[in-house]
Amino acid sequence: MAPSAWAICCLLGGLQLSGGSPGPGVPRLRLSYRDLLSANRSAVFLGPRGSLGLRAMYLDEYRDRLFLGGRDALYSLRLGQAWPDPREVLWPPRPGQREECVRKGRDPVTECANFVRVLQPHNRTHLLACGTGAFQPTCALITVGHRGEHVLHLEPSSLESGRGRCPHEPSRPFASTFVGGELYTGLTADFLGREAMIFRSGGPRPALRSDSDQSLLHDPRFIMAARIPDNSDHADDKVYFFFSETVPSPDGGPGRVTVSRVGRVCVNDAGGQRVLVNRWSSFLKARLLCSVPGPGGAETHFDQLEDVFLLWPKAGKSPEVHALFSTVSAVFRGFAVCVYHMADIWEVFNGPFAHRDGPQHQWGPFGGKVPFPRPGVCPSKMTAQPGRPFGSTKDYPDEVLQFARTHPLMFRPVRPRRGRPVLVKTHLAQQLRQIVVDRVEAEDGTYDVIFLGTDSGSVLKVMALQAGGSAEPEEVVLEELQVFKVPAPITEMEISVKRQMLYVGSQLGVAQLRLHQCETYGSACAECCLARDPYCAWDGTSCTRYRPSPGKRRFRRQDIRHGNPALQCLGQSREDEAWGLVATTTVYGTEHNSTFLECLPRSPQAAVRWFLQRPEDGGPDQVKTDERVVQTEQGLLFRRLSRLDAGTYTCTTLEHGFSQTIVRLALEVILATQLDSLFPREPRVEQSPARGSLASSPPKAWYKDILQLTGFANLPRVDEYCERVWCGGLGERPGSFRSRGKQAKGKSWAGLELGKKVKSRVQAERNRTPREVEAM
Repeated sequence: MAPSAWAICCLLGGLQLSGGSPGPGVPRLRLSYRDLLSANRSAVFLGPRGSLGLRAMYLDEYRDRLFLGGRDALYSLRLGQAWPDPREVLWPPRPGQREECVRKGRDPVTECANFVRVLQPHNRTHLLACGTGAFQPTCALITVGHRGEHVLHLEPSSLESGRGRCPHEPSRPFASTFVGGELYTGLTADFLGREAMIFRSGGPRPALRSDSDQSLLHDPRFIMAARIPDNSDHADDKVYFFFSETVPSPDGGPGRVTVSRVGRVCVNDAGGQRVLVNRWSSFLKARLLCSVPGPGGAETHFDQLEDVFLLWPKAGKSPEVHALFSTVSAVFRGFAVCVYHMADIWEVFNGPFAHRDGPQHQWGPFGGKVPFPRPGVCPSKMTAQPGRPFGSTKDYPDEVLQFARTHPLMFRPVRPRRGRPVLVKTHLAQQLRQIVVDRVEAEDGTYDVIFLGTDSGSVLKVMALQAGGSAEPEEVVLEELQVFKVPAPITEMEISVKRQMLYVGSQLGVAQLRLHQCETYGSACAECCLARDPYCAWDGTSCTRYRPSPGKRRFRRQDIRHGNPALQCLGQSREDEAWGLVATTTVYGTEHNSTFLECLPRSPQAAVRWFLQRPEDGGPDQVKTDERVVQTEQGLLFRRLSRLDAGTYTCTTLEHGFSQTIVRLALEVILATQLDSLFPREPRVEQSPARGSLASSPPKAWYKDILQLTGFANLPRVDEYCERVWCGGLGERPGSFRSRGKQAKGKSWAGLELGKKVKSRVQAERNRTPREVEAM
């Protein structure tokens, strides 16, 4: 194997040094947009106009359809590998609305359109859709048909105002959920975006909203809303809201701070009879805490809530709340994933209320008598005691409603499972925006696979492994998948466990992405085991999808916790497994010139080590690098070759204690004295200044570089080398590779002319043997 000319050029254009073991945040597998398409792992839908302006996405697994809300349009996609037979319904603003929006100073392209923000199931045949309507929110019913049908129609007779149900602005944070024929929304409901509220509308009951006289919400950023039952009594059901807000400093000092919250309201809340009429009487909120403990009791807080995913383990059990946070610190940018049990959230809401005597005082637990029924509880069997029939919140005493009005905040925060994040990521090149989680059963346990959507259009597939006695989990980054060709923030993500698909949305469009593709990891047991992907296992012949079964099958090999092929891949050599014995390839280098030995590890998480076996030495020694010998991510670069560098070089990788040999190269050094006799000197070649100055050294200087790049056995590769290096616009003297650190853009006339001459010279030499060359 001859060294790669392309790798030489790239390295000298900008060396990427390699040393030590890769960091834990390095993905083991990176797949580009083209990689995903060519492997049939991804399918992208951009709509008939090349961009959807996507703002809402609803996955309907009962109908096997994906509904999208975009700019002036709705879409229905059947769940299939290539998005068969998509449907579109145009829904622009009503006549005059767009012009009025522009007159009020809004942007005609990014704001003055009907961006669909709400897509919720209304009944068996219809969806409820609401759009911004060019800053005049509008709602309508959308006919989608029964299961098995593929229809999409807007019902013109159902059009009505969407104020309080949909935000005016296309990008303002917003959350909604549909429960019992009513829409619950967390939003800012006015044109200027100042009136924040939680609103319920659409059913037979009067609309209910937050009390505008109350200081319940402080510049909230709503993330998610969902109905989560507390117990089997449906009268006690509540809708939970997850959001961040900016509040005055909790210690009474100056300034404001960002905190994340979980709030809730009762589904059967009807407001008060005299106090809180048509206002929430059951609203409570508590702080969601996500922080990393530090020395001396100091904590690093992640206060900005980015996204929330509810993982429902089994029917009848409450979900786990997986929340993605970011920092609001000016010192560093970081992200964390914290997991909360609903039992811990309920405990906080049943604990002490927060209280302070004035704006300049600190918060403390309320120490007085709490009235009955306890403020914030729902009318149910718990409140319907003999002689005290509280069947509705309208029956609650005024003192209960007044207390709920003045004490909406709980004193204790909700702390995450194990008291710390399951995942912390700092110093990322991209920002994290979305999260979904899949609980996967593997051979050695059950694991949560976390999919994180970024602002660059990629998805990170990550696991957090909790060691037995360790408080800090181990981060395992399985894959980084570039879902969209053009970097665009991922704004929506939904997962289908049934189909093993991830649905990823950005403003450009939507993509469906297979959760796994086991054959990508390689065709060897060791590679499959080292991947540590709980979806995949070695079945004796290939890396395939792992499927749990009652009986143990002896040929399945999987080790997620340790990734140790030495124990799993029994009967196979620790090195060279399934690759055969690695053959030794001879490579020629010329004394005092640069030489490159290429070695591309199969995993970026593997540590690369080079060993040198000299003919006169007893055993191999690890190669010591310095300014002359540089180890890079692509291989070993000799900036100036010495006759003492001759020998057999072995490139090995070490990953989880498992060593593999990647390449073995026998480097033979052609001495400078031999070259002087091989190639006679020729006159210098001068180019006119008008076409760029080019002064080449004697032909032997550049021809020997070609020789040491390709070797006699690989002379056909010279064509590729000339095309990439000379004809590609480098246009520099080819006698020294070190001169190519600055690569010109475009094609150079001098480079083209020189490339022709080099190719012509080499073509004449192709039929010569090494002996004939020596006789030249």
